[in-house]
Amino acid sequence: MINDNGTLSEQVKTLSVTNRGYAYGDALFETIKVSYGKLLFWEDHYFRLMASMRIMRMEIPMSFTMEFLEEEVLKTIEANDLQRTSTRVKISVHRNEGGLYAPTTHDISFVITAKPIGHDFYLLDESHYEVDLYKDFYMSPSLLSTLKTNNKALNVLGSIYAKENDLDNCLVLNTNKNVIEALNGNVFLVKGNVIKTPPLTDGCLKGIMRKQILEILKLLPEYVVEETSISAFELQKADELFVTNVIQGIQPITKYRKKTFSNATSKMLLQKLNVKIRLS
Repeated sequence: MINDNGTLSEQVKTLSVTNRGYAYGDALFETIKVSYGKLLFWEDHYFRLMASMRIMRMEIPMSFTMEFLEEEVLKTIEANDLQRTSTRVKISVHRNEGGLYAPTTHDISFVITAKPIGHDFYLLDESHYEVDLYKDFYMSPSLLSTLKTNNKALNVLGSIYAKENDLDNCLVLNTNKNVIEALNGNVFLVKGNVIKTPPLTDGCLKGIMRKQILEILKLLPEYVVEETSISAFELQKADELFVTNVIQGIQPITKYRKKTFSNATSKMLLQKLNVKIRLS
């Protein structure tokens, strides 16, 4: 069952060719992990979505409160009988039909889908995880590059490249040739007691899990945390690299080219992340 603008229906649905999300990428989405009916980091997801809608000049309905959307998510989960498991929920918001590049309305509609996932809390995946740089296309750093829009051509092509080259993921570069993120999440680099992650001004996604990890690190005085540009040259000198997103939590990178990495910091942060979730 899907939630189509507040109405639950079967998942078989015809998408109009004039849907602006399909035709022009005029849409945003949030991917949320829900564990036994609890929306993890819901406030952060909600405010990111609202801020993104304002940047995209979408009209936010008065009814679009945090409580309203949470109820719609839970309604969708219940309709799919997923209350007693963990689920991957996707909220998609698109501008309503009308116009070409220039829309005739700024009103919006939403769609919510839910699928089960196999684990409740975040687990450390210590299996082989190899990455390389994706250099066919570069991200232009701007406010738009920090949003989760429907225009993910670079991520699609990068994922195809990774599959063709037997890689688990790729690291994305901006037009200044700095590393900004992975194809499916933010990236962190550990060297000694210094932990770096690219700043939003470099063009990386304004990730929800990125925010959680930075908040945890602020409470650990033994580490120096820097939101600063990361060059490709630094990757081979790092002790650890890891990717973050709300579905996986923290994914340690085990190999980049000829360099292999440890995962002690990833393991420690994952434990603290699970504690944070239990206490919230």
